[in-house]
Amino acid sequence: MKITPHVENLIVLRDSDGQQAKNDNNLLRLMVCNEPFGSFILSCLNDAVSFGKTKAAIAIPQKWKLADLKGKLNVVRYTDTIPVALSHRKLVRENSWICISDGRFFSSAENRCVCETLANSKADVLAVNVVAQLRASCEKVLTASQNELVGFRLYYEDSVQPAPVPDDWPQHLFVRAGALKDIQAEGGLPLAFGKLLEICRLKSFIVNGANVGGFALDLNAENDLLKLVQRTLGTSDFLGGYLRGSRINDITIADSARLFGSILFGKGVHIGANAVVVGPTILGNDARIGKDAVVKASVIGPGANVQAGELIEERVLTDLNGAALKADREDIGLKRRIDRQDSVSSNFREWSRFSYAGFAKRAIDVIASVIVLVLFAPVVPIIMLLIKLTSPGPIFFRDTRQGLHGRPFKCLKFRTMQVGAHRMQDRLRVLSIVDGPQFMIPDDPRMNAVGRFLRETYIDEIPQFVNVLLGQMSVVGPRPSPESENRLCPFWRDARLSVRPGITGLWQICRTRQPMKDFQEWIHYDVRYVRDLSVKLDLWISWKTVKKMAAKFLSQF
Repeated sequence: MKITPHVENLIVLRDSDGQQAKNDNNLLRLMVCNEPFGSFILSCLNDAVSFGKTKAAIAIPQKWKLADLKGKLNVVRYTDTIPVALSHRKLVRENSWICISDGRFFSSAENRCVCETLANSKADVLAVNVVAQLRASCEKVLTASQNELVGFRLYYEDSVQPAPVPDDWPQHLFVRAGALKDIQAEGGLPLAFGKLLEICRLKSFIVNGANVGGFALDLNAENDLLKLVQRTLGTSDFLGGYLRGSRINDITIADSARLFGSILFGKGVHIGANAVVVGPTILGNDARIGKDAVVKASVIGPGANVQAGELIEERVLTDLNGAALKADREDIGLKRRIDRQDSVSSNFREWSRFSYAGFAKRAIDVIASVIVLVLFAPVVPIIMLLIKLTSPGPIFFRDTRQGLHGRPFKCLKFRTMQVGAHRMQDRLRVLSIVDGPQFMIPDDPRMNAVGRFLRETYIDEIPQFVNVLLGQMSVVGPRPSPESENRLCPFWRDARLSVRPGITGLWQICRTRQPMKDFQEWIHYDVRYVRDLSVKLDLWISWKTVKKMAAKFLSQF
C-alpha cells in the first residue's frame, strides 16, 4: 500500500538577494503591503499551495508594513531566518515533509505528481520548479542533429522530470522532516539559498532537483500580475461590495460612471463623471479615476491617479518611482489566451453533468456490465480451464491502453495468443492486411489452440466488462487503443479520447475491411461516434453488435 506523504506548507515572501534588492521586490512588496491587493494576493497564494492536507502559513519580513488583512490567513513574521516547524512533532517520520514555497510565484502543479515524486524520492531536500513544458497535452518532438524528425509524443497527464538543483530559491523546496532540525540555523532556515545548500553538503544530505508540469506566474512582473487578476477575478462577477449612491469605505462613484464585470475596491476610491471601469480590475486605496477616463482589465495602485479622459487598458498603474508600469498588451493578450487552458486541455469535447453522455451513459454501463458478467459467470471457469490446459501462460492478457482524456489503464481480455506474441509482430508486419498503425494477418500463427474460436465469437472480450465496472471503459465507444497508435493520429486523437473507449463501437460494425482504407475508417467512425453520441446511437450499435455476435457464433458450428 502506497503511503501518501504528509506535507506542511509555508509560503515565504522575501526581499531579493544581491545589490538590486531595493528594486527587485518593489512591485510585489507594494502590492502586498497595501489593500485590497494584500488580501487578494495572499489569499491567491494560500489557495494555490495545497500540497498535502494542511493549510499554508505565510511568512512575511518583519520590516514589511502590512495593512489589516481580510480573511483567516495564518501570517507569521520573521527577521533573519525563515521560521519553519511541523505542526505536530510526532509527524517527524520518513514520509513527512515541509514545503517552503517562494511567495514571488503563483504556481499550480497537480498534487498527485508532487506527492508521487516525494513518495519515491530518496533525497533529504528536493527543489521543485513548475514548468509549462511538462503539462498535460503538451507535445514533445525529438529531432536529430539535422532537424530530422525522430519522433513525437503527446502527454495526457502532467509529468515530472529530474532537473539540476537551481542556484537560487526554487518555487517549492521540500525538506524531509527528519532533516529539518539539522538544516536550521538560529531557529530557522537561512535566507540565502546558497548557505542552505552549504549546510546540506556539510551534513551529507542528499539534495535533488525536479521539474513538474504546471504553470507559474511571477508576481513581481506586471504581465503576470495582470494574468493573476484575470484568472481569479475574471471568473466571477461582483463589484467589491459597492452599492451605487452609498459611501461604503469612503468610495465615491459619480452617478454617470459605468462599471462592468468584476471590480475589487480599496478604501477612498473616487470615480469621476462618465468614467468607465471594466473588470477584471483592482482599484487600490485612494485611487482616483478622472472624468471621462476608461480603465479596463488593469491594476490601479494605491493613491494612483488616472487623468481625465485617459485610457488605461491592461496596465499596472502605480506611483512606484514616479512612473506608470505598462504591460505589453500584445504579449498579455497572447498569454491570456493560453492560460485559459491551464487546468485541462479544452480540445476534448465536454458534456453537461446531467446529460446522457455525462451521467446516464455511465449508469447504463454499470447495469449492463453487471448483467453480462452474471450471465457469463457459469461459462467463464470453463474458458479459463481451456486456456490453461491448451497453452502455457496466464489466462488473461493485460495491455496498457489510453482511456478518457488519455488516461492509461490495463485493458483485460482472455489470452488468445502464445506468450511473447508481441515480440513476433515486427517480423510479421509485412503480412499485415490493414494500413496505418494497426496489425492484422489472416491465419495468425501466434494464436493458441482456443484463441481463434474466442476471437471469432468475441468471447475473448468478456473480461472488459470488468473495465467498464471500474469506469475505465464503456459498453459502446471508440476502439481502445495504445499510445503508440494514438500518437500517429494527432489531429483526431483528442476527439476519440473525449469519451471512454468501448467494448463495441461504430467502427466495429461499419468497417468494410477494404484494402488500405481500414485506418481511415477507424478514425472516421470513431470521430463520427463522438460527434453524434446519443442514446439512440448507442442502442443501435448494441443491437447490431448482438446480431453480429450471434451470427459469428453460429458460423463456428
